[in-house]
Amino acid sequence: MWDRSLDIQEIIENFALLDEWDDRYRYLIELGRALPPLPDADHIEANKVQGCASQVWMTTSVAPDGGGNPVLTFAGDSDAHIVKGLVAVLFALNSGRHAREILDTDAIALFERLGLREHLTPQRSNGFRSMVDRIRRDAQAALAA
Repeated sequence: MWDRSLDIQEIIENFALLDEWDDRYRYLIELGRALPPLPDADHIEANKVQGCASQVWMTTSVAPDGGGNPVLTFAGDSDAHIVKGLVAVLFALNSGRHAREILDTDAIALFERLGLREHLTPQRSNGFRSMVDRIRRDAQAALAA
């Protein structure tokens, strides 16, 4: 599970310090390498994120908070270094947060703010959207449960 040791604000600040896309690209790969390993048992079809050109697996743990706004924690992996970095950015943004906070967060706006949209292929951008949609669906399901 993502342990929030690197928060989204720190990632945003680090991206702002990097002027060259090559440096941002390397940083994104570093973020992906920082993801805790996903157990082999979780690399199953049911955990695959549909709509990604690369393979992406994601698991979600839901913990009640006693107030009807559960906390979601995510774990994941990808077979592509850049995509794994995108997973790490999404987990920094969403993991360990309440379902309502996740639904109120515009991950696509962050994606654009970090300058990722113009530097990634359309397939990677679509995959990012698929991951965002999966996280949002999990948050909605947690609220409905």
